[in-house]
Amino acid sequence: MEIKKAIITAAGKSQRILPLQTLVDRDGVPKTALQIIIEEILKTGVEAIAIVIWPGDQQAYETAAGAHARLLTFIEQSAPLGYGHAVYSCRSFTQDQPFLLLVGDHLYLSQDTRGCAQQLVDVARAESCSVSAVQPTHESKLRYYGAVGGRRLQNRQRLYEIESVTEKPTPTEAERRLIVPGLRAGNYLCFFGMHVLTPAIMAILGDLLLEKRASLSLTDALSLLQRKERYLAYEVEGRRYDIGVRYGLWIAQLAFALSGKDRQEVLAQTVELLASRAESAQ
Repeated sequence: MEIKKAIITAAGKSQRILPLQTLVDRDGVPKTALQIIIEEILKTGVEAIAIVIWPGDQQAYETAAGAHARLLTFIEQSAPLGYGHAVYSCRSFTQDQPFLLLVGDHLYLSQDTRGCAQQLVDVARAESCSVSAVQPTHESKLRYYGAVGGRRLQNRQRLYEIESVTEKPTPTEAERRLIVPGLRAGNYLCFFGMHVLTPAIMAILGDLLLEKRASLSLTDALSLLQRKERYLAYEVEGRRYDIGVRYGLWIAQLAFALSGKDRQEVLAQTVELLASRAESAQ
């Protein structure tokens, strides 16, 4: 399965300015969050990227993308009709081809020699089916993420056959429907913010759109996808950082700094700062 196209969704009211923020990457180079996301995608071999934006945001995104702007197609989502609608608005871009999907408010740090997106794409190519990246997540954070239930494939430590998909379940609901044998108690497989999806997802979203829902949910579409064709979850070796939550951008910056070439300098300055704060509190 060839994956040559990718989608980044960034039109949400609380999301649209986040990819424009500047951080310092692991190499000590200032970059926008958008540039970091695009570079994550390009390492997979993807050749074209669509960004779903709010009308009027294109110039700001072109500037934030820098030299990568030439690779981008901008698709406007003129009404807040949901994550699924944002994806469906790219159907003419994907043209019945599988695609990589990322959100514009997450950054990733891999614990493997390959990037997080590369790990996911490699699995999707090998298995020739839709694959969603997941991360074991404590039940206290279920309100932030969609989650899946299923079973680990035999002799495949990080790969799961998906049997159910639920959007932001309660701990009680998760305990009833989303237990995955082998995970630590109180932990569930929650979405990581990236998927590789087959063209079937666009057909499903189109059918859901005909039902005239107020908001088109991607999770609902993924639940239907699981019933129609093989659909897997892959536990990525890495961490996701949601820059849209409180202190999220700061946490992401700290994680990048501590994993990069200036780690010792950052650690030293952090210790100095903590020490000075402790002294002033006495």
